Amino acid sequence: MSDPSTTTLTKDTYERLQRELEDLTTRGRVEIAAAIEAARALGDLSENGDYHAAKDAQGKMEARIRQLQALLKDAQVVDGADAHGDGTVAAGCVVTLRYEGDDEDDTQQFFVGSIEERQGDLTVVSPGSPLGQALLGHQAGETVEYAAPGGTLRVEVVAVGA
Repeated sequence: MSDPSTTTLTKDTYERLQRELEDLTTRGRVEIAAAIEAARALGDLSENGDYHAAKDAQGKMEARIRQLQALLKDAQVVDGADAHGDGTVAAGCVVTLRYEGDDEDDTQQFFVGSIEERQGDLTVVSPGSPLGQALLGHQAGETVEYAAPGGTLRVEVVAVGA
């Protein structure tokens, strides 16, 4: 199992995040600087809504840049097809689970991986979380236990897919 602090990303997601980082550090910074300069030209900064909005946008953009830099620095890039081709739970797969005591038809689907890899509306389970750690390496039909805030929970792995 990989280091829980390492984020596993598919090649496509890694490249998409690299492009986003490049765009933010070039075009994004230039546009924000221009917006701040234009707002400064309007005069009194204490009551200048455009200036404060531009500075707020700059802060959010710089936070995203730092987040992407940290994520990409330690990311482990995997081939999406290889990540779960053998039917075992791995980062990058969708897992269907049934909690112990639930009806036969009462299942939930989760995406195991980084929030950056999110697929549609599926709830994301980090491989480093208690549930994620319990699921990794297991196959459909197996039952796993994990520690939750309310006590130990048991879940059956109903299906593992891409």
